[in-house]
Amino acid sequence: MAVDLICKLKGSKMLKGAVDLTQTGVDRPSSPARLAYNSDKHPKHTLEAINVLRKHRELCDVVLIVGQRKIFAHRIILSACSPYFHAMFTGELAESRQTEVTIRDIDENAMELLIDFCYMSNIIVEESNVQTLLPAACLLQLAEIQDVCCEFLKRQLDPSNCLGIRAFADTHACRDLLRIADKFTQHNFQEVMESEEFMLLPINQLKEIIASDELNVRTEEQVFSAVMGWVKYNIQERRSHLPAVLQHVRLPLMSPKFLVGTVGSDLLIKSDDECRDLVDEAKNYLLLPQERPLMQGPRTRALGGWCSGDAISSVERYDPQTGEWRMVAPMCKRRCGVGVAVLNDLLYAVGGHDGQSYLNSIERFDPQTNQWSSDVAPTSSCRTSVGVAVLDNYMYAVGGQDGVSCLNFVEKYDPQLNKWTKVASMSTRRLGVGVAVLGGFLYAVGGSDGTSPLNTVERYDPRSNRWTPVSPMGTRRKHLGVAVYNNMIYAVGGRDDTTELSSAERYNPQTNTWQPVVAMTSRRSGVGLAVVNGQLMAIGGFDGTTYLKTIEQYDPENNCWKLCGGMNYRRLGGGVGVVRMPQHETHLCNL
Repeated sequence: MAVDLICKLKGSKMLKGAVDLTQTGVDRPSSPARLAYNSDKHPKHTLEAINVLRKHRELCDVVLIVGQRKIFAHRIILSACSPYFHAMFTGELAESRQTEVTIRDIDENAMELLIDFCYMSNIIVEESNVQTLLPAACLLQLAEIQDVCCEFLKRQLDPSNCLGIRAFADTHACRDLLRIADKFTQHNFQEVMESEEFMLLPINQLKEIIASDELNVRTEEQVFSAVMGWVKYNIQERRSHLPAVLQHVRLPLMSPKFLVGTVGSDLLIKSDDECRDLVDEAKNYLLLPQERPLMQGPRTRALGGWCSGDAISSVERYDPQTGEWRMVAPMCKRRCGVGVAVLNDLLYAVGGHDGQSYLNSIERFDPQTNQWSSDVAPTSSCRTSVGVAVLDNYMYAVGGQDGVSCLNFVEKYDPQLNKWTKVASMSTRRLGVGVAVLGGFLYAVGGSDGTSPLNTVERYDPRSNRWTPVSPMGTRRKHLGVAVYNNMIYAVGGRDDTTELSSAERYNPQTNTWQPVVAMTSRRSGVGLAVVNGQLMAIGGFDGTTYLKTIEQYDPENNCWKLCGGMNYRRLGGGVGVVRMPQHETHLCNL
């Protein structure tokens, strides 16, 4: 019949210009012609047809009894979609032979939605059903629906509900949702502590939250206030828990006035021996600064940049007189890879990355008012890993990356005009570049050209608007720390082609040479470097395994680095700047 059909086509409907192979002497192909076809419509239409059968209760071989509801279905569809049903219907369980199966501990509406999904591949998750849908999806092992429910809850996170979502995620072993709810709680703690959910927290969850190193608070006083509010919410039942909770509040990091006047005078504190011991420990820490290295512990750990993987907005300052780190007002945006400089006693945060997009916005911090403002003109393009420095009362933004390419262009900011203008570009594209000002020149040190770390260095002369090369470093470094100390440029840490670095070197502009300096005690890329009251300090960074909060101070007389405490937050890619705080004290700010 196949031959007859071909002959008919040839005789009656042969295309114009077609060649009849039978008349040409050309041999036919040895294999028959083939047309492979894959239907996109078939799976959808088949499931739709099976669903119609289900709705009409035709060919159904199982009835699920959930609560007061009977749901007709086909074992083969349920087994194909759900590992739970696959084990039930293909194993030796009694249900494999039953035509009616009772499912307990599951909401009947949620079950019906999930069975509909098995047949129709669509579902609507909303506030009214997510709390029953997620447990049901967990029971039936429908991982895809579990993920959808978790994604829905992530989008609903708010200071008023994040603790409830956190507990819900923990109960149902949704690890990703639990992690995100945890971080949301930590970052928004100042609002969370005012919520009804916070007051209803069980003690173990409260201790876990306030003990976190990543808690975003301006001062430890806020944590104390939150704890006392929780205790006094139900004082009869919770009074006995106060010592267990208070041990996670970092009393030594409080101001002496607050510690004595507020904490020490509280009647609940005064009436408990363990609480009084914690207050005495904090007093000793504050009164004996020379003994602090021997008193370090979980209550003395101080809190932009990356913090354990997330861009953060928190800012803290270091007082060299007391050796303390304290929180100040957070930035308006979360920023990592931010450039920081001080101009006219104001701290500027330039560009960076907020965890989702590259930024061109600028924020300015006034230490007199402890406030950030965003009324600064943005840079001409978005930049992260940008170098920032001040020369001749202009602020320069050098290199970085914009999400598409590594940058070599440079622009300067005029605070009088609130305006950025471009100046001569560098000869090399540089991200993660270190910048410094020395002898009336702006230096761009190392970085990466987008392909590999650099050891090259060039300097900018504002008088001629030109960049010229100087001697290269001995080591390739990107995301390094750079600062001027004793009329030399120090370059420390960073990363080369393979690993994070602990090494350091310094540049002498008189001889145009680089010389090695003794290595730090830790490897640090994304490290901040600054000079505070005549001391060179390396701050935070990443050692290849851990985000760091530790600080090292360089001792030029003994040619060594010494650990000198730590910040509250672990930070990678945070900017540092030295500002005059009120009462004319010099403080180091890290963000």
